[in-house]
Amino acid sequence: MLCIFLGLFARSQDTAYNELSAVSFEEARNLAYEGDFRSANVMLTQLVKPNSKDHDARSLLASTYSWSEEYDKARDEFNILISSDKTDRSVWIASIKNELYANNNATAIGLANKALVHLKSDDEVERLKAIAEEGVANAEYPESGWFNQDDSVVSKEEALLVSAEKKPETVKPEAIDTLAAKTPLGEEVFNNKISVRNAATVFDQRYDPIYYSSISFKRQTLAGSIIPRINYSNRSGANGVQYDLDFYPKFSKRFYAYLNYGYSSSSIYPEHKMGGDLYVNLPGAFEFSAGGRYISYETKNVSVISNSLGHYRGNYYFSLRSYITPLSDNLTKFSGNFLVRKYLKDAENYLGLNVGMGFSPELRQLTSGDELLAETLLYVESQRVSLEYQFTGKKSPNIYRANVGATRQELAFASGKFFYGVSAGVTYEVKF
Repeated sequence: MLCIFLGLFARSQDTAYNELSAVSFEEARNLAYEGDFRSANVMLTQLVKPNSKDHDARSLLASTYSWSEEYDKARDEFNILISSDKTDRSVWIASIKNELYANNNATAIGLANKALVHLKSDDEVERLKAIAEEGVANAEYPESGWFNQDDSVVSKEEALLVSAEKKPETVKPEAIDTLAAKTPLGEEVFNNKISVRNAATVFDQRYDPIYYSSISFKRQTLAGSIIPRINYSNRSGANGVQYDLDFYPKFSKRFYAYLNYGYSSSSIYPEHKMGGDLYVNLPGAFEFSAGGRYISYETKNVSVISNSLGHYRGNYYFSLRSYITPLSDNLTKFSGNFLVRKYLKDAENYLGLNVGMGFSPELRQLTSGDELLAETLLYVESQRVSLEYQFTGKKSPNIYRANVGATRQELAFASGKFFYGVSAGVTYEVKF
């Protein structure tokens, strides 16, 4: 009787423990899909003990670490899972995605190679490997990236979207491996973008404020991106409009180009401006470009030689660009910009710092990105610094960008004397 009692008691304890574990895992899974990763993580940590065989709980624990940007902890859990079962496709894919979230492209390539040894062949692993290789080679960020493709592994964005569209209690446990809700970027391919920009610069002396506005339309084609743009400027009571066209032809994964043409009949813009650069992606996540600019004024024309060197390292991008202007008196003017960006959750969310100095055309009312243009042929010394912050909406792919900057510039009519300016601007981009 004693043996029977003890046996029944032990069996009831195991049953109670298993039922508690099932309920806890279900609740943890629901919390994870509600976006409460921290609470889910606490519950899953209790379920996953040393030498635990609960594969599903450990897999979800690793995912919550990854979604909470604790990539090292996620990597440790994925390693345990892979060591116990080297043929689990979903774990391999989730582990590779964790490294892509962390921008560890080289590690992602290594994991993909190991996965292919055990899985023999897999289209999704091959796709993730290709994205990682592209990130190492040229640091490009495709809009249809690893975080918004339809596959059997749910990403952080996908989990949050499932929460919004479907209550957690309606999601069945057996469906956890088949949920593949897409982010807004993944629901359709955005080949078009409309961008509106407004900015102003005020000075501490002599010069009146300068106001800028522009509206552009970007169309992605098979040949590359085409961007027609209308620029408006108001300076010293004079209004001017410039019509601009950018084209980015892509020749291969390693080579692409930038071409530009602008026209204006206004006195505060050059009548014609043309430019171009050829870009090449080098090993080690470096990028080099070389090209030139040609600016036609009413009285004289200006030719400028441009070149740049960029490098992607982790979440950071560094770019050094110079402009060399040969003059007829055998003198050469130089100016340059140094740009640093820290990317946040993806390539469209970042913080940036831009520092420029050197001799450049007087008065900066004409700008195109970090390129300096002007309506006069006076060359003056200047120093410039600006900060920018770009982010996307929580529920839409639209982009917001804000920038502020300060300038110290030599007076054109008084060599060695300087004036100061402060600028600010906002940009809104709509994708469709």
